[in-house]
Amino acid sequence: MRLDKFLKVSRIIKRRTVAKEISDQGRILINGNAAKSSSNVKVADELTIKFGNKTEVVKIMKIIETTKKDEAEQMYEILDESYEEDFRK
Repeated sequence: MRLDKFLKVSRIIKRRTVAKEISDQGRILINGNAAKSSSNVKVADELTIKFGNKTEVVKIMKIIETTKKDEAEQMYEILDESYEEDFRK
């Protein structure tokens, strides 16, 4: 499955166009390597996603083409979540 579609179907990112923009900016890594929106993901891949000052590491548990909200949470497991502090205060 394409990275941008996985992010949307799993509801990590709400819109596929936003997922495409973020991944094409180099803010997503698959197993430590820079990923584009067209990169393929598979079960057991680790995604590192940078949202502004938040970085989230998730592991893909299963891939489903279409999901309901409760099924989407079963598609991945959050391994780490960290926040960078804003030093401009």
